[in-house]
Amino acid sequence: MRTRESNRRTPLAASNSRESVLWDREGQATANTPPRRLGLFTLVIFGLAYMLPMTVFTTYGLVSAKTNGHLAAAYAVTLVAMLFTACSYGHMARLIPSAGSAYTFASRNFGTSAGFMLGWALLLDYLFIPMISYLVIGVYMKEVFPAVPQTVWVVGSIALVTVLNVFGIRLVSRVNLILIASQIVFIAIFLIAASQFAVAHGQPVSLALPLSENAAIFAGAAILCLSFLGFDAVTTLSEETRDPRRTVPRAILLCTLLAGLLFIVVAFVGQLVYPDWHAFKDLDSASLELMQRIGGSTLSAFFIAVYVAGCFASAMAGQASVTRVLFAMGRDQVLPERIFGHLHVRLGTPVRATLVVGALSFSALFITLDMASTMISFGALIAFAGVNLCVIRSYLGQRENRHFAGWLKFGLMPAIGFAMNVWLWLGLSRETFYVGMGWLVVGLCQLVWLTRGFTRPAPTLTMN
Repeated sequence: MRTRESNRRTPLAASNSRESVLWDREGQATANTPPRRLGLFTLVIFGLAYMLPMTVFTTYGLVSAKTNGHLAAAYAVTLVAMLFTACSYGHMARLIPSAGSAYTFASRNFGTSAGFMLGWALLLDYLFIPMISYLVIGVYMKEVFPAVPQTVWVVGSIALVTVLNVFGIRLVSRVNLILIASQIVFIAIFLIAASQFAVAHGQPVSLALPLSENAAIFAGAAILCLSFLGFDAVTTLSEETRDPRRTVPRAILLCTLLAGLLFIVVAFVGQLVYPDWHAFKDLDSASLELMQRIGGSTLSAFFIAVYVAGCFASAMAGQASVTRVLFAMGRDQVLPERIFGHLHVRLGTPVRATLVVGALSFSALFITLDMASTMISFGALIAFAGVNLCVIRSYLGQRENRHFAGWLKFGLMPAIGFAMNVWLWLGLSRETFYVGMGWLVVGLCQLVWLTRGFTRPAPTLTMN
Protein backbone atom coordinates (compact mmCIF):
# COMPACT_ATOMS: atom_id res chain seq x y z
CA MET A 1 0.00 0.00 0.00
CA ARG A 2 1.93 2.92 -1.20
CA THR A 3 1.74 6.10 -3.26
CA ARG A 4 4.40 8.33 -4.61
CA GLU A 5 2.03 11.06 -5.72
CA SER A 6 3.07 13.18 -2.79
CA ASN A 7 6.79 13.28 -3.31
CA ARG A 8 6.52 13.55 -7.08
CA ARG A 9 4.12 16.34 -7.81
CA THR A 10 2.00 15.77 -10.86
CA PRO A 11 3.86 17.00 -13.95
CA LEU A 12 0.82 19.07 -14.97
CA ALA A 13 1.59 21.41 -12.11
CA ALA A 14 5.25 20.79 -11.43
CA SER A 15 6.66 22.36 -14.58
CA ASN A 16 4.72 25.58 -14.07
CA SER A 17 5.96 25.74 -10.49
CA ARG A 18 9.59 25.45 -11.46
CA GLU A 19 9.31 28.00 -14.27
CA SER A 20 7.63 30.66 -12.17
CA VAL A 21 9.88 30.61 -9.12
CA LEU A 22 13.17 32.49 -8.82
CA TRP A 23 15.53 31.68 -5.97
CA ASP A 24 18.24 33.86 -4.49
CA ARG A 25 21.49 32.55 -2.99
CA GLU A 26 19.88 31.94 0.40
CA GLY A 27 17.12 29.77 -1.04
CA GLN A 28 14.39 32.35 -0.50
CA ALA A 29 11.67 32.72 -3.12
CA THR A 30 11.69 36.06 -4.88
CA ALA A 31 8.53 35.92 -6.99
CA ASN A 32 5.20 34.16 -7.41
CA THR A 33 5.48 31.92 -4.36
CA PRO A 34 3.06 31.18 -1.52
CA PRO A 35 3.77 32.57 1.96
CA ARG A 36 6.35 30.69 4.01
CA ARG A 37 4.37 29.38 6.98
CA LEU A 38 5.50 25.77 7.45
CA GLY A 39 7.92 24.69 10.15
CA LEU A 40 9.78 21.50 11.04
CA PHE A 41 6.91 19.83 12.93
CA THR A 42 4.45 20.33 10.08
CA LEU A 43 6.89 18.93 7.53
CA VAL A 44 7.61 15.85 9.64
CA ILE A 45 3.90 15.10 10.08
CA PHE A 46 3.39 15.57 6.34
CA GLY A 47 6.23 13.20 5.49
CA LEU A 48 5.12 10.52 7.94
CA ALA A 49 1.56 10.70 6.64
CA TYR A 50 2.67 10.09 3.08
CA MET A 51 4.94 7.21 4.03
CA LEU A 52 1.72 5.44 5.11
CA PRO A 53 2.28 3.86 8.55
CA MET A 54 0.42 0.62 7.73
CA THR A 55 2.72 -0.21 4.85
CA VAL A 56 4.61 -2.34 7.39
CA PHE A 57 1.84 -4.95 7.02
CA THR A 58 2.06 -5.15 3.21
CA THR A 59 5.05 -7.51 3.09
CA TYR A 60 4.86 -8.72 6.70
CA GLY A 61 4.53 -12.43 5.95
CA LEU A 62 6.66 -12.37 2.83
CA VAL A 63 9.72 -10.81 4.49
CA SER A 64 9.21 -12.73 7.74
CA ALA A 65 9.60 -15.92 5.73
CA LYS A 66 12.50 -14.61 3.65
CA THR A 67 14.41 -13.57 6.80
CA ASN A 68 13.52 -16.72 8.76
CA GLY A 69 11.55 -14.72 11.29
CA HIS A 70 13.97 -11.80 11.67
CA LEU A 71 11.74 -9.07 10.23
CA ALA A 72 12.71 -6.46 12.83
CA ALA A 73 16.42 -7.03 12.14
CA ALA A 74 15.81 -6.60 8.40
CA TYR A 75 14.03 -3.31 9.08
CA ALA A 76 16.99 -2.17 11.19
CA VAL A 77 19.39 -2.85 8.28
CA THR A 78 17.14 -1.03 5.84
CA LEU A 79 16.79 1.92 8.20
CA VAL A 80 20.57 2.37 8.37
CA ALA A 81 20.82 2.43 4.58
CA MET A 82 17.89 4.83 4.29
CA LEU A 83 19.34 7.21 6.89
CA PHE A 84 22.48 7.67 4.79
CA THR A 85 20.32 8.24 1.72
CA ALA A 86 18.04 10.64 3.61
CA CYS A 87 21.10 12.71 4.52
CA SER A 88 22.03 12.83 0.84
CA TYR A 89 18.53 13.93 -0.14
CA GLY A 90 18.84 16.65 2.47
CA HIS A 91 22.15 17.85 1.06
CA MET A 92 20.69 18.01 -2.45
CA ALA A 93 17.58 19.79 -1.14
CA ARG A 94 19.88 22.54 0.14
CA LEU A 95 21.29 23.03 -3.33
CA ILE A 96 17.94 22.75 -5.13
CA PRO A 97 15.32 23.79 -2.56
CA SER A 98 12.53 24.03 -5.13
CA ALA A 99 12.78 20.42 -6.35
CA GLY A 100 13.34 17.02 -4.80
CA SER A 101 13.60 14.72 -7.76
CA ALA A 102 16.37 12.14 -8.06
CA TYR A 103 15.96 12.56 -11.81
CA THR A 104 16.59 16.31 -11.52
CA PHE A 105 19.67 15.77 -9.35
CA ALA A 106 21.14 13.22 -11.79
CA SER A 107 20.43 15.38 -14.84
CA ARG A 108 22.22 18.37 -13.36
CA ASN A 109 25.23 16.37 -12.21
CA PHE A 110 25.73 13.69 -14.83
CA GLY A 111 23.85 14.98 -17.87
CA THR A 112 20.40 14.49 -19.31
CA SER A 113 21.13 11.00 -20.69
CA ALA A 114 22.00 9.69 -17.22
CA GLY A 115 19.00 11.53 -15.83
CA PHE A 116 16.77 9.96 -18.48
CA MET A 117 17.87 6.43 -17.55
CA LEU A 118 17.40 7.09 -13.85
CA GLY A 119 13.96 8.53 -14.58
CA TRP A 120 13.16 5.46 -16.65
CA ALA A 121 14.12 3.23 -13.72
CA LEU A 122 11.89 5.29 -11.44
CA LEU A 123 9.00 4.68 -13.82
CA LEU A 124 9.00 1.08 -12.55
CA ASP A 125 7.91 2.44 -9.17
CA TYR A 126 5.00 4.26 -10.76
CA LEU A 127 3.85 1.20 -12.69
CA PHE A 128 4.10 -1.35 -9.88
CA ILE A 129 2.87 0.71 -6.91
CA PRO A 130 -0.83 0.54 -7.94
CA MET A 131 -0.47 -3.18 -8.61
CA ILE A 132 0.53 -3.84 -4.99
CA SER A 133 -2.64 -2.11 -3.84
CA TYR A 134 -4.80 -4.19 -6.18
CA LEU A 135 -3.08 -7.39 -5.08
CA VAL A 136 -3.57 -6.61 -1.39
CA ILE A 137 -7.23 -5.66 -1.91
CA GLY A 138 -7.80 -8.99 -3.65
CA VAL A 139 -5.98 -11.00 -0.98
CA TYR A 140 -7.80 -9.55 2.02
CA MET A 141 -11.26 -9.27 0.46
CA LYS A 142 -10.96 -12.93 -0.49
CA GLU A 143 -10.39 -13.67 3.21
CA VAL A 144 -13.60 -11.83 4.11
CA PHE A 145 -15.67 -13.25 1.26
CA PRO A 146 -14.10 -16.64 0.45
CA ALA A 147 -16.87 -17.50 -2.02
CA VAL A 148 -15.86 -14.61 -4.28
CA PRO A 149 -12.69 -15.29 -6.32
CA GLN A 150 -9.74 -12.98 -5.73
CA THR A 151 -9.73 -12.13 -9.42
CA VAL A 152 -13.14 -10.47 -9.10
CA TRP A 153 -11.87 -8.08 -6.44
CA VAL A 154 -8.74 -7.23 -8.43
CA VAL A 155 -10.61 -6.63 -11.69
CA GLY A 156 -13.36 -4.67 -9.95
CA SER A 157 -10.85 -2.44 -8.15
CA ILE A 158 -8.91 -1.73 -11.33
CA ALA A 159 -12.08 -0.87 -13.23
CA LEU A 160 -13.44 1.41 -10.50
CA VAL A 161 -10.14 3.21 -9.93
CA THR A 162 -9.65 3.73 -13.66
CA VAL A 163 -13.13 5.19 -14.11
CA LEU A 164 -12.73 7.49 -11.13
CA ASN A 165 -9.35 8.68 -12.38
CA VAL A 166 -10.86 9.52 -15.73
CA PHE A 167 -13.19 11.95 -13.96
CA GLY A 168 -10.65 13.22 -11.39
CA ILE A 169 -9.54 12.34 -7.84
CA ARG A 170 -10.78 15.22 -5.73
CA LEU A 171 -12.93 12.92 -3.61
CA VAL A 172 -9.99 10.79 -2.52
CA SER A 173 -7.84 13.81 -1.72
CA ARG A 174 -10.55 14.99 0.69
CA VAL A 175 -10.66 11.74 2.66
CA ASN A 176 -6.92 11.03 2.71
CA LEU A 177 -6.51 12.78 6.05
CA ILE A 178 -9.22 10.59 7.59
CA LEU A 179 -7.60 7.44 6.21
CA ILE A 180 -4.18 8.42 7.55
CA ALA A 181 -5.62 9.23 10.97
CA SER A 182 -7.41 5.88 11.05
CA GLN A 183 -4.13 4.08 10.30
CA ILE A 184 -2.38 5.82 13.18
CA VAL A 185 -5.26 4.93 15.51
CA PHE A 186 -5.16 1.32 14.37
CA ILE A 187 -1.40 1.00 14.90
CA ALA A 188 -1.76 2.42 18.41
CA ILE A 189 -4.48 -0.12 19.20
CA PHE A 190 -2.41 -2.90 17.63
CA LEU A 191 0.67 -2.08 19.71
CA ILE A 192 -1.34 -1.96 22.95
CA ALA A 193 -3.22 -5.20 22.26
CA ALA A 194 -0.12 -7.00 20.97
CA SER A 195 1.95 -5.91 23.96
CA GLN A 196 -0.71 -7.22 26.36
CA PHE A 197 -0.87 -10.50 24.45
CA ALA A 198 2.94 -10.79 24.41
CA VAL A 199 3.14 -10.26 28.17
CA ALA A 200 0.66 -13.07 28.75
CA HIS A 201 1.59 -15.51 25.99
CA GLY A 202 4.58 -14.20 24.02
CA GLN A 203 8.02 -15.69 23.66
CA PRO A 204 11.30 -13.72 23.75
CA VAL A 205 12.94 -12.87 20.43
CA SER A 206 16.17 -11.06 19.62
CA LEU A 207 16.90 -8.06 17.43
CA ALA A 208 20.52 -9.13 17.07
CA LEU A 209 21.80 -10.15 13.66
CA PRO A 210 22.51 -13.89 13.74
CA LEU A 211 25.62 -14.57 11.66
CA SER A 212 24.02 -17.62 10.09
CA GLU A 213 21.05 -15.55 8.92
CA ASN A 214 22.90 -12.56 7.43
CA ALA A 215 22.20 -13.42 3.79
CA ALA A 216 18.50 -13.93 4.46
CA ILE A 217 18.23 -10.71 6.45
CA PHE A 218 19.86 -8.61 3.75
CA ALA A 219 17.62 -10.19 1.09
CA GLY A 220 14.61 -9.19 3.16
CA ALA A 221 16.02 -5.71 3.78
CA ALA A 222 16.20 -5.13 0.03
CA ILE A 223 12.45 -5.68 -0.27
CA LEU A 224 11.70 -3.44 2.71
CA CYS A 225 12.94 -0.36 0.84
CA LEU A 226 9.33 -0.29 -0.33
CA SER A 227 8.25 0.76 3.16
CA PHE A 228 10.45 3.87 3.11
CA LEU A 229 9.33 5.31 -0.20
CA GLY A 230 8.11 8.84 0.36
CA PHE A 231 10.58 10.15 2.95
CA ASP A 232 11.57 12.85 0.46
CA ALA A 233 7.94 14.00 0.13
CA VAL A 234 8.64 17.09 2.20
CA THR A 235 10.79 18.54 -0.59
CA THR A 236 7.60 19.37 -2.48
CA LEU A 237 6.76 21.90 0.26
CA SER A 238 10.07 23.77 0.03
CA GLU A 239 8.45 26.87 -1.43
CA GLU A 240 6.10 27.14 1.57
CA THR A 241 8.67 26.39 4.28
CA ARG A 242 10.50 28.82 6.49
CA ASP A 243 14.27 28.57 5.89
CA PRO A 244 13.94 25.56 3.53
CA ARG A 245 17.69 24.96 3.21
CA ARG A 246 17.83 24.20 6.93
CA THR A 247 14.34 22.89 7.72
CA VAL A 248 13.72 20.52 4.79
CA PRO A 249 16.87 18.38 5.27
CA ARG A 250 16.09 18.01 8.98
CA ALA A 251 12.51 16.98 8.20
CA ILE A 252 13.68 14.36 5.68
CA LEU A 253 16.03 12.82 8.23
CA LEU A 254 13.45 12.86 11.03
CA CYS A 255 10.74 11.31 8.82
CA THR A 256 13.06 8.46 7.88
CA LEU A 257 14.21 7.86 11.45
CA LEU A 258 10.74 7.99 13.04
CA ALA A 259 9.15 5.80 10.36
CA GLY A 260 11.98 3.28 10.60
CA LEU A 261 11.66 3.08 14.38
CA LEU A 262 7.89 2.60 14.05
CA PHE A 263 8.39 -0.23 11.56
CA ILE A 264 10.95 -1.91 13.82
CA VAL A 265 8.67 -1.69 16.87
CA VAL A 266 5.66 -3.07 14.99
CA ALA A 267 7.75 -5.90 13.52
CA PHE A 268 9.32 -6.74 16.89
CA VAL A 269 5.99 -6.78 18.72
CA GLY A 270 4.57 -8.91 15.94
CA GLN A 271 7.44 -11.37 16.40
CA LEU A 272 6.69 -11.58 20.12
CA VAL A 273 3.08 -12.47 19.35
CA TYR A 274 3.73 -14.78 16.39
CA PRO A 275 7.30 -16.13 16.60
CA ASP A 276 6.37 -19.28 14.65
CA TRP A 277 6.43 -17.44 11.30
CA HIS A 278 6.65 -20.73 9.39
CA ALA A 279 3.12 -21.52 10.59
CA PHE A 280 1.54 -18.79 8.44
CA LYS A 281 -1.03 -20.39 6.15
CA ASP A 282 -0.68 -17.68 3.48
CA LEU A 283 2.31 -15.32 3.43
CA ASP A 284 0.39 -12.67 1.48
CA SER A 285 -2.29 -12.43 4.17
CA ALA A 286 -0.06 -13.22 7.16
CA SER A 287 -0.91 -9.88 8.79
CA LEU A 288 -4.52 -11.01 9.10
CA GLU A 289 -3.44 -14.19 10.89
CA LEU A 290 -1.43 -11.98 13.26
CA MET A 291 -4.50 -9.84 13.99
CA GLN A 292 -6.65 -12.90 14.60
CA ARG A 293 -4.19 -14.23 17.16
CA ILE A 294 -4.07 -10.90 19.01
CA GLY A 295 -7.67 -9.69 18.92
CA GLY A 296 -9.79 -12.26 17.17
CA SER A 297 -12.49 -11.30 14.68
CA THR A 298 -12.94 -7.76 16.06
CA LEU A 299 -9.35 -6.61 15.50
CA SER A 300 -9.23 -8.50 12.20
CA ALA A 301 -12.33 -6.71 10.90
CA PHE A 302 -10.95 -3.32 11.97
CA PHE A 303 -7.64 -4.13 10.29
CA ILE A 304 -9.24 -5.17 7.01
CA ALA A 305 -11.51 -2.12 6.90
CA VAL A 306 -8.71 0.37 7.50
CA TYR A 307 -6.17 -1.45 5.35
CA VAL A 308 -8.36 -2.06 2.31
CA ALA A 309 -9.67 1.53 2.38
CA GLY A 310 -6.10 2.79 2.52
CA CYS A 311 -5.10 0.48 -0.34
CA PHE A 312 -7.94 1.75 -2.48
CA ALA A 313 -6.98 5.38 -1.91
CA SER A 314 -3.35 4.50 -2.54
CA ALA A 315 -4.28 2.77 -5.80
CA MET A 316 -6.18 5.83 -6.95
CA ALA A 317 -3.36 8.20 -6.12
CA GLY A 318 -0.71 5.87 -7.52
CA GLN A 319 -2.56 5.33 -10.79
CA ALA A 320 -3.20 9.07 -11.11
CA SER A 321 0.48 9.71 -10.55
CA VAL A 322 1.76 7.28 -13.18
CA THR A 323 -0.88 8.49 -15.62
CA ARG A 324 0.35 12.05 -15.34
CA VAL A 325 3.97 11.00 -15.66
CA LEU A 326 3.12 9.17 -18.88
CA PHE A 327 1.12 12.20 -20.02
CA ALA A 328 4.14 14.44 -19.44
CA MET A 329 6.37 11.99 -21.32
CA GLY A 330 3.89 11.97 -24.19
CA ARG A 331 3.68 15.77 -24.17
CA ASP A 332 7.49 15.93 -24.28
CA GLN A 333 7.41 13.35 -27.14
CA VAL A 334 9.39 10.82 -25.14
CA LEU A 335 6.44 8.46 -25.69
CA PRO A 336 3.91 8.55 -28.57
CA GLU A 337 2.20 11.92 -28.18
CA ARG A 338 -1.07 10.86 -29.81
CA ILE A 339 -1.68 8.26 -27.11
CA PHE A 340 0.02 9.57 -23.99
CA GLY A 341 0.11 13.32 -24.62
CA HIS A 342 -3.61 13.69 -25.29
CA LEU A 343 -5.73 15.67 -22.80
CA HIS A 344 -9.51 15.32 -22.90
CA VAL A 345 -11.04 18.69 -23.73
CA ARG A 346 -14.11 18.44 -21.50
CA LEU A 347 -12.79 16.36 -18.59
CA GLY A 348 -9.35 17.94 -18.50
CA THR A 349 -7.70 14.58 -17.74
CA PRO A 350 -5.33 12.39 -19.80
CA VAL A 351 -8.02 9.83 -20.58
CA ARG A 352 -6.00 7.75 -23.06
CA ALA A 353 -3.02 7.48 -20.74
CA THR A 354 -5.38 6.57 -17.89
CA LEU A 355 -6.90 3.75 -19.93
CA VAL A 356 -3.44 2.45 -20.88
CA VAL A 357 -2.42 2.38 -17.21
CA GLY A 358 -5.68 0.63 -16.35
CA ALA A 359 -4.95 -2.01 -18.98
CA LEU A 360 -1.40 -2.49 -17.70
CA SER A 361 -2.74 -2.85 -14.16
CA PHE A 362 -4.41 -6.11 -15.15
CA SER A 363 -0.90 -7.57 -14.83
CA ALA A 364 -1.82 -7.80 -11.14
CA LEU A 365 -3.76 -10.92 -12.12
CA PHE A 366 -0.55 -12.70 -13.05
CA ILE A 367 2.24 -11.35 -10.83
CA THR A 368 2.88 -12.11 -7.18
CA LEU A 369 3.15 -9.72 -4.25
CA ASP A 370 6.81 -10.74 -3.99
CA MET A 371 7.52 -9.72 -7.59
CA ALA A 372 5.65 -6.42 -7.37
CA SER A 373 7.45 -5.49 -4.14
CA THR A 374 10.91 -6.32 -5.44
CA MET A 375 10.35 -4.47 -8.72
CA ILE A 376 9.55 -1.30 -6.80
CA SER A 377 12.71 -1.75 -4.75
CA PHE A 378 14.67 -2.34 -7.99
CA GLY A 379 13.80 1.13 -9.29
CA ALA A 380 13.95 2.88 -5.92
CA LEU A 381 17.41 1.61 -5.01
CA ILE A 382 18.78 2.81 -8.35
CA ALA A 383 17.40 6.27 -7.57
CA PHE A 384 18.72 6.25 -4.01
CA ALA A 385 22.19 5.19 -5.16
CA GLY A 386 22.14 7.93 -7.78
CA VAL A 387 21.30 10.62 -5.23
CA ASN A 388 24.27 9.58 -3.07
CA LEU A 389 26.57 9.95 -6.07
CA CYS A 390 25.05 13.35 -6.83
CA VAL A 391 26.08 14.61 -3.38
CA ILE A 392 29.69 13.58 -3.95
CA ARG A 393 29.75 15.23 -7.37
CA SER A 394 27.90 18.39 -6.31
CA TYR A 395 29.77 19.17 -3.09
CA LEU A 396 33.25 17.77 -3.58
CA GLY A 397 33.32 19.40 -6.98
CA GLN A 398 33.66 22.69 -5.07
CA ARG A 399 37.04 23.46 -3.54
CA GLU A 400 35.60 25.04 -0.41
CA ASN A 401 34.17 21.65 0.60
CA ARG A 402 37.46 19.75 0.23
CA HIS A 403 38.47 19.78 3.87
CA PHE A 404 38.44 17.01 6.48
CA ALA A 405 34.87 17.60 7.62
CA GLY A 406 33.73 18.00 4.01
CA TRP A 407 35.31 14.71 2.94
CA LEU A 408 33.50 12.97 5.78
CA LYS A 409 30.14 14.69 5.28
CA PHE A 410 30.03 14.87 1.48
CA GLY A 411 32.36 12.01 0.61
CA LEU A 412 32.42 9.17 3.10
CA MET A 413 28.78 9.23 4.21
CA PRO A 414 27.28 9.35 0.68
CA ALA A 415 29.76 6.66 -0.37
CA ILE A 416 28.52 4.42 2.45
CA GLY A 417 24.93 5.17 1.44
CA PHE A 418 25.73 4.33 -2.18
CA ALA A 419 27.45 1.08 -1.22
CA MET A 420 24.58 -0.02 1.04
CA ASN A 421 21.99 0.71 -1.64
CA VAL A 422 23.98 -1.25 -4.24
CA TRP A 423 24.41 -4.10 -1.74
CA LEU A 424 20.68 -4.25 -1.10
CA TRP A 425 19.98 -3.94 -4.84
CA LEU A 426 22.22 -6.91 -5.58
CA GLY A 427 20.29 -8.89 -2.97
CA LEU A 428 17.09 -8.83 -5.03
CA SER A 429 15.92 -12.02 -6.68
CA ARG A 430 17.13 -13.28 -10.05
CA GLU A 431 13.64 -12.91 -11.51
CA THR A 432 13.58 -9.27 -10.44
CA PHE A 433 16.81 -8.63 -12.32
CA TYR A 434 15.47 -10.32 -15.45
CA VAL A 435 12.46 -8.00 -15.53
CA GLY A 436 14.31 -4.92 -14.29
CA MET A 437 17.23 -5.23 -16.67
CA GLY A 438 14.84 -5.86 -19.52
CA TRP A 439 13.06 -2.64 -18.63
CA LEU A 440 16.36 -0.72 -18.57
CA VAL A 441 17.31 -2.14 -21.99
CA VAL A 442 14.00 -0.89 -23.39
CA GLY A 443 14.73 2.52 -21.89
CA LEU A 444 18.22 2.57 -23.37
CA CYS A 445 16.85 1.71 -26.81
CA GLN A 446 14.30 4.51 -26.46
CA LEU A 447 17.07 6.92 -25.47
CA VAL A 448 19.20 5.92 -28.46
CA TRP A 449 16.24 6.50 -30.77
CA LEU A 450 15.31 9.85 -29.22
CA THR A 451 18.90 11.13 -29.38
CA ARG A 452 19.48 9.65 -32.84
CA GLY A 453 22.39 7.62 -31.57
CA PHE A 454 23.41 10.22 -28.95
CA THR A 455 23.90 12.90 -31.61
CA ARG A 456 21.21 15.05 -29.98
CA PRO A 457 20.57 16.04 -26.35
CA ALA A 458 18.38 13.68 -24.36
CA PRO A 459 14.86 14.95 -23.75
CA THR A 460 14.02 16.58 -20.46
CA LEU A 461 11.47 14.59 -18.49
CA THR A 462 8.97 16.39 -16.28
CA MET A 463 9.28 14.07 -13.28
CA ASN A 464 9.51 14.97 -9.58
